[in-house]
Amino acid sequence: MSYWSDRKVLVVGASRGLGRGVTEAFLGAGATVTALSRDTAPLAALAEGHGNLSLVDADATDPASLDVLRRNPPDVLALVAGASPELRPLTEQTWETFSTPWNIDVRIAFLWLREVLRQPLAPGSRVIVTSSGAALKGSVLSGGYAGGKATVRFLADYATQEAARAGLGITFHTVLPQLTPETGLGRAAVDAYAERAGVTPETFVEPMRPVLTPEAAGTAFLRLGGDPNPPDAVHLLSGAGLTRLP
Repeated sequence: MSYWSDRKVLVVGASRGLGRGVTEAFLGAGATVTALSRDTAPLAALAEGHGNLSLVDADATDPASLDVLRRNPPDVLALVAGASPELRPLTEQTWETFSTPWNIDVRIAFLWLREVLRQPLAPGSRVIVTSSGAALKGSVLSGGYAGGKATVRFLADYATQEAARAGLGITFHTVLPQLTPETGLGRAAVDAYAERAGVTPETFVEPMRPVLTPEAAGTAFLRLGGDPNPPDAVHLLSGAGLTRLP
């Protein structure tokens, strides 16, 4: 029996991009996985071949979606969901486009991390929160995306402190993925930034190699979820793997 065969994982934002890679990694390891997404249709074929995968169609910004956490508390919660920002310079943003990441990414982190603490999840549970490398460097074409992702990181730190204060025994990891052309969101951003810089997308991506893939993200989340003595930590995530930040 493997380490994961008797463990439950909930992936929020599971159907595409890095979330899809995370879902497939935990499934492949033998965990019982619940995949939550606004549209789980892309996972239908995967679910047919895996009896240990359950699909939940829900909007993670809706407080009603938290029922899945209450009904079936996981050993590992992976928060990967987020909005695709409007890729345009500041002069072409509206407040509505600029604030989309705050209304979606930050709201998801707030709702789900608060519920983890209120419920709370069982001692020994792991929560892996996805921020972005943009939280460190900014993202001039993405409106409020970088600031929103920085706030997601802050929220994970706040949850870490509150869990420690209450002696809950829950471990929180924050993951900051680098920009990658291997997801729909990342490909659009690479193309936009390459155009802004006056270079080809291939030239723009070259310093990022090896590029981050959904499979590499899955491997990283699996490692964080299965570490027997995990410290609460923040990690950069690239195609080369995880790098812990001080």
